[in-house]
Amino acid sequence: MKITEIRVKLVLAPPEGGEKLKAFCSVTLDNEIVIRDVKVIEGNKGLFIAMPSRRLTVRCPKCSGKNPVRSRFCNDCGARQRAREAESEEPAAGRRLYADVAHPIHARARQKLEHAVLAAFDRESRAARRLDYVPPEFVDLDYDDPDQSLRRPRTREAGSAGGEAGAV
Repeated sequence: MKITEIRVKLVLAPPEGGEKLKAFCSVTLDNEIVIRDVKVIEGNKGLFIAMPSRRLTVRCPKCSGKNPVRSRFCNDCGARQRAREAESEEPAAGRRLYADVAHPIHARARQKLEHAVLAAFDRESRAARRLDYVPPEFVDLDYDDPDQSLRRPRTREAGSAGGEAGAV
């Protein structure tokens, strides 16, 4: 697979600092598959990427509504949720609250993806320091606008990796 585009949306940090999330990215593979919500995070040892994930849910025994794992009450009907014996027996580190939506299969693929995303993030960060910087528009990522016809076309390439990224 070849990374054909990387879009970077920088996250505005609060003036007092301390924000670890630096950007959201969308990675396009072979002009055919998109992985959205890849996060660039500042860790103790520098920048790294976090792949998209979703919060794990369980069904309410009363109304069948979806609720986050380990919730005590149903978000829909308010009924008390059953204690899950399996969770209480597991060590704290073994309890999963999130599951990956997409992820690389092996370390080599992760390194290539991370290198390409962090390079695109670096380019966008440097561009953002210029006085004439215009943030990229991500009209295709606007989940709140159900009417696609109201969206404006993109005005500039958003941190495109183009031919600079390597194959995964």
